[in-house]
Amino acid sequence: MSIKSQKDFASGLMFTVTGAAFAWNSATGYSVGSAAQMGPGYFPLVLGLVLVMLGGFIMFFSLVVETPDGGVIGELAWRPLFCILGANVLFGLLLGGLSFIGLPPMGLMLAIYALCGLSLLADAASFTVRRWLVLGSVLAAGSYLVFIQLLKLQVPVWPAFVNLY
Repeated sequence: MSIKSQKDFASGLMFTVTGAAFAWNSATGYSVGSAAQMGPGYFPLVLGLVLVMLGGFIMFFSLVVETPDGGVIGELAWRPLFCILGANVLFGLLLGGLSFIGLPPMGLMLAIYALCGLSLLADAASFTVRRWLVLGSVLAAGSYLVFIQLLKLQVPVWPAFVNLY
């Protein structure tokens, strides 16, 4: 049996491997419990198994369903890859800080604007300051409402050196 869509097969394989890793880690690292009394590993285990099944279905259909161009995988888009991954790393660094180099936590708002700016640079042709400010403002307001006001998470909202009180 030959692969009729390389893209679908690769994505199905990625889902399967990721789901299996989550399921394995949750089953071996946490107590799973039962459906009536769920432990901390129950939800990640079920989610991992669902991801494995989804990946299996996608891989099966990549072997059965014919695609017009064969679903050939093109060359890797390095700029979007580094911008999106870098934006997530930058968000974590700015939100938590790095004490060993003296970088204090910069807060949720600054981290969100940095995340949006670097993410939008993945497609430099469509980057505008207006788009960055609108996206950053919407995400910052929504994140503040959900995580700070509703969920009451103890996350620094502003940089440590900014005193708003």
